[in-house]
Amino acid sequence: MQKSNTEISYVSPNSLAYDAGLSKGDRILKVNGHEIHDILEYRYLVSDSEVTLEVEKKDGSLEIITIESDYEDLGIEFCDALLSDAKSCKNKCIFCFIDQLPKGMRETVYFKDDDTRLSFLQGNYVTLTNVSEEELSRIVAMHISPINISVHTTNPDLRVKMLKNPNAAKIFDTMKMLSAHGISMNCQVVLCPGYNDKAELDRTICDIESLYPYVMSCSVVPVGLTKCRAGLTELTPFDALSSLETVRQIEKYQKKFRKKYGINLIYAADEFYINAKLPIPKASEYDGFPQIENGVGLIASMQEEFDEAIKLVKPNKYRRNVAIATGEIAYEFIKSLAERLMDKCDGLKITVFPIKNEFFGGGVNVSGLVTASDILSAIPDASKFRELFITECMLKSGDDVFLDNISLSELSKKLGVKITPTPNDGYIFIENILNTQLEF
Repeated sequence: MQKSNTEISYVSPNSLAYDAGLSKGDRILKVNGHEIHDILEYRYLVSDSEVTLEVEKKDGSLEIITIESDYEDLGIEFCDALLSDAKSCKNKCIFCFIDQLPKGMRETVYFKDDDTRLSFLQGNYVTLTNVSEEELSRIVAMHISPINISVHTTNPDLRVKMLKNPNAAKIFDTMKMLSAHGISMNCQVVLCPGYNDKAELDRTICDIESLYPYVMSCSVVPVGLTKCRAGLTELTPFDALSSLETVRQIEKYQKKFRKKYGINLIYAADEFYINAKLPIPKASEYDGFPQIENGVGLIASMQEEFDEAIKLVKPNKYRRNVAIATGEIAYEFIKSLAERLMDKCDGLKITVFPIKNEFFGGGVNVSGLVTASDILSAIPDASKFRELFITECMLKSGDDVFLDNISLSELSKKLGVKITPTPNDGYIFIENILNTQLEF
């Protein structure tokens, strides 16, 4: 295991670490006599009522510092957030989205992570194909939970075929071991027609159910195919009929699980319902939206919030002419919200633009993959609008850069309009469009 980088980048003022004399540039060598391999081990070791740190001060001197923490966070941030390099993916999945990315995107999107620490800390999904027995033992010992797992199939031979990695075969045995030690899991299945759908999906769902309640949820999402698939495995996109068949197959299990466990447990991505021209289930069917980061329940969640928020809108004269740029798949939904809001607000005009994804091409039509260049192509003149709204998931998390490496300010300047990123939240959606705060 590689040596960790435990140099401190920041100590929170008035924190336990600050009071103990720790400062930026110091390096923590050991916690309670143990070397630190990564951020999870650090968090586990400091979660005690008393913590003893072996510290190399920035002047090179060594100190032993004991802190009475009473289980309180020490207030330390490290130069390397994980304390070691993120693990890259060793699979060659036939459906890998990164393998079919065009050139010219921001560099970070080309990195394939497969790191259980990022699963726990940031909600990333991992295949568990590059986790050693030692690391699994550490997960169990530190009770790292929940872990988000890209399962795809529990059929060992099929999983090896789809991930092109012999280590992929043992996923269900690993999940059974984790559940036996009380580790909770959320699961994901990227569904590929002709591979892990139909009878194979039945098998996967039944295996996952056998681990309930330790498997808390499982999303089923359609394979995403771009125009950049030269030399890659030939895959078939989902159409209206295959989407309908998938929804009906999942609904069969949801009905059973709802009666048996009180939750649906298995959740289909919004794209399946839209492709099949089916109504999106009500928010209550998503059981608190455990899979919303996978695009499961985004529409139901926003619809529920919008329905409540519009009741708070006062019938004023608004005099607003704004625009919304959204992915093609969400267009009809966003347009319906805009029409309802215009009906209630005299003087409000909203123009919704469905952005065709030429950058990725293929069957890519979700809002989160819309690029600045495609917005430029779709909206020839934005200067007549007071403001242009986009979903914030089009931008890099914590930054103002689109996937094609164009910044928000660059796009705003080229379009001649203020651009406001908006979260998937019905209340904020209305507040931003009306430029007013709703009063509860």
